[in-house]
Amino acid sequence: MHTPPSAVNNSPLSISALNQQVRARLEESFPLLWVAGEISNLTRAASGHLYFSLKDKDAQVRCVMWRSRAQTLGWQPQNGAQVEARVLVSFYEPRGEFQLSVEVLRQAGQGALFERFLRLKAALESAGLFAPERKRPLPPQPRRLAIVTSLQAAALRDVLSTLARRAPQLKIDIFPTPVQGEGAALQIAAALQAAGNSDCQLVILCRGGGSIEDLWSFNEEIVAHAIAHCPLPVISGIGHETDFTIADFVADQRAPTPTAAAELAVPEQALVLRQLAQQQHRLQRACQRRLADLQQSLDRLAHRLVHPAENLARQREKLDLLQQRLQRASQRLHEQRHARLLRLMDNLKQLDPLAVLDRGYALVTDGNAQALRSSSQTHSGAQLHIQLARGQLRAQVTEVVAPGEAD
Repeated sequence: MHTPPSAVNNSPLSISALNQQVRARLEESFPLLWVAGEISNLTRAASGHLYFSLKDKDAQVRCVMWRSRAQTLGWQPQNGAQVEARVLVSFYEPRGEFQLSVEVLRQAGQGALFERFLRLKAALESAGLFAPERKRPLPPQPRRLAIVTSLQAAALRDVLSTLARRAPQLKIDIFPTPVQGEGAALQIAAALQAAGNSDCQLVILCRGGGSIEDLWSFNEEIVAHAIAHCPLPVISGIGHETDFTIADFVADQRAPTPTAAAELAVPEQALVLRQLAQQQHRLQRACQRRLADLQQSLDRLAHRLVHPAENLARQREKLDLLQQRLQRASQRLHEQRHARLLRLMDNLKQLDPLAVLDRGYALVTDGNAQALRSSSQTHSGAQLHIQLARGQLRAQVTEVVAPGEAD
């Protein structure tokens, strides 16, 4: 055990030093723990801090709950309330007073409820009811909306006034149900089923704040499954910003308050009108650009468009030109072929054996019409046929002179 220096050298401690050491020893010795008791001497300071005592039949202890913790409470502590507090044992040095610094404050009996809440939350989460992929998107501009809540709930008035301000054209169907008490969970589930089968596009499930007991109907498994199986997207707006229920985890979207749920459900009318005006302006500009493009295309087509009579005249001119070209080409072919024919005829005449007869030559053939080219091809007494340029002779060989023997 640590011994203070003053206990060794008998030097006196100041009160401040003593209180400092006492506070340090207390805070080191006691971890965060739960205590139970009755609230008394409750004071709400202007700073937002809560000061009160917790007592039982035999003792009491002073407590403080700082504003940062107190403002997260979903209920109002009162004198005489039986509560459970999670506290840090501390010591207020300036006055030398033992006190508890309260971190969490709940009404007595909520510990068991909170354990039930955690067990059900874990079970439903493992079953996939909280999975992000099953969350459905909210319609951007619903035309008809369902509200599931109590007709006496202040939350209903807040939601209706918000919707009337943001979207006065919206049609609203209210599916009334008790939101707390025995049997409320069953009736909430039935109201959700009825809303899901309506002509609405979206459901708001809401109620005001309260203790965990007040909100317990929204922690029941039947309500969780009713939300999950609702054909329409569901927004939960239950309690205050710090309140969380099973319904919040299952809903397609959770709002911190009923008013916030209404704001999530519909866009503000002025914003929608501004967006529509912007879209209208963009559409007009797009239409104008499109019309201008089409007009230019029309002008280009009109420039290219030719009257049928003019087109026929152009085609006729083109046909005449082609006919003339064909005639000229045909004439040139004819002339070329005629000249070639003449050349061939001239060549043929030059090769004609009868043509040389005009120059004094004769064509001699024997009785078999074979041309004689040598005296050795005939014999004395043979009959010969002599073709002259004009006329023919028939002769008989009287003597054959061998080639080379003639003088």
